[in-house]
Amino acid sequence: MGTEDRIVRSRVWRDGILEAEDFPFGQISDYLDQEGCLVWVDLCEPDPRHLDELAAELTLDPQAVEDALARQERSKAVRYATHTFLTVFGTSLAEEPVAIDRSGIGPGLQVSRISVFILKRGIVTVRPDKGFDIDEVVQRWEDNGDLLKFGVGALVHGLLDVVVDGHFAAIQVLDDTMEGLEDVLFDERSATNEVQRQTYRIRRDLVGLRRVVLPMREVVNAVLRHRKDVNAPSELDGWFDDLYDHVLRASEWTESLRDMVTTIFETNLSLQDARLNTVMKKLTAWAAIIAVPTAVTGWFGQNVPYPGFGEPSGFVTSVVVIVGLAVGLYVSFKRRDWL
Repeated sequence: MGTEDRIVRSRVWRDGILEAEDFPFGQISDYLDQEGCLVWVDLCEPDPRHLDELAAELTLDPQAVEDALARQERSKAVRYATHTFLTVFGTSLAEEPVAIDRSGIGPGLQVSRISVFILKRGIVTVRPDKGFDIDEVVQRWEDNGDLLKFGVGALVHGLLDVVVDGHFAAIQVLDDTMEGLEDVLFDERSATNEVQRQTYRIRRDLVGLRRVVLPMREVVNAVLRHRKDVNAPSELDGWFDDLYDHVLRASEWTESLRDMVTTIFETNLSLQDARLNTVMKKLTAWAAIIAVPTAVTGWFGQNVPYPGFGEPSGFVTSVVVIVGLAVGLYVSFKRRDWL
């Protein structure tokens, strides 16, 4: 493969020390065969033929290669004869919780898939788009550079740790947004339809987030089971146990948010019913107050002359008063969201 076609980003460490970056594509298998080498190869938005060439060079399973290129996949971990294949999803949300207003703006969940081929002395990551920041993973490896001497398990841990941290960040944004929604839930000046719209957006984002967070327990469990296949030393046990604990916490937090958004939705409906009852009480009371003098004057036929009685000016004045009061009542009811 010529350099003009090279779309990979790569690194190789020897005994935990960085030796080379972005080396020629054809040297990947050579480094993987050398004792003490640790290799990482990343393909972003790859052409199928590039991945096929890499699969042939590294003896990757055709089904795993097909899954890496497929559009619709779920988080999973599959063990093949020569490697372990992972599919995980990175997530991101707006950093600041969105206020409830008439702008119609709400948080939107962004999901990016990362496929990982775990080999004996390295990993290959495949990303269908640039949504996931791979530089953050590289920085995590550099921050924990002393772990790289323990082999491919350190690379897998660093990658999954960044993915799970992204899940936590997205969950935190949803949590903060829910708190903001709770603040306006009991505010009678807030628009009911906007609260409903924001609640729906949160539920939609939460469903998408649960779809990628909950399966991570199975993925990390599979990695823990198959770590012996890549000769992962016991020094990494504590790191993977901590990672699994984070995955459990993210899953539990997601479930609690699911219950919370359901509670917010039901509370909003209950408050609407309560406000409707209050409005009906007020309207009924005022209707009763107005009905008494109306009934008395109508029964006795008390047509009292008023300024302009029997004159065109009086007619115009009465029409203006009727229209003005009607418009005033309409505006008042509209502001209270009664209409």
